[in-house]
Amino acid sequence: MPRTVDVLLTGSTVPAYAHPGDAGADLRAAEAVELAPGERATVGTGTAIALPEGFAAFVMPRSGLAARHGITILNAPGTVDAGYRGEIRVTLLNTDARETFRVEAGDRIAQLVVMPVVQARFVPVEWLPGSHRGERGFGSTGYRGVPTEGDSA
Repeated sequence: MPRTVDVLLTGSTVPAYAHPGDAGADLRAAEAVELAPGERATVGTGTAIALPEGFAAFVMPRSGLAARHGITILNAPGTVDAGYRGEIRVTLLNTDARETFRVEAGDRIAQLVVMPVVQARFVPVEWLPGSHRGERGFGSTGYRGVPTEGDSA
């Protein structure tokens, strides 16, 4: 597995890693936007990329924006497919109930994680093989380590 992959890009801003070994490269806003409490807006980054076949990029929230200001990405993670050539745009959501948040052009608004992907071959069958978990989902492992009814773990 390669440690780096060349990603071609056009635009005014090059995504950049803040620290060596970071998984996500920062995406910056190409425009100013004001987000009132509970409001969302799709913000351009001014960047378009060409990923090699077998890779995808995922647009993720920045933890500092979420923790300090309640700003997250509505459809996180957003998927950028290898064949997409348009501008990467980020739909931000202000979850703060009281404070308006202002995005300025050049602000770091999201992270871009590039990963190898495989395409599945979906095979219809009459039944699925069993597993320890079975059909249990949505909270089946409990809350705070306390199993829900009918769960032994």
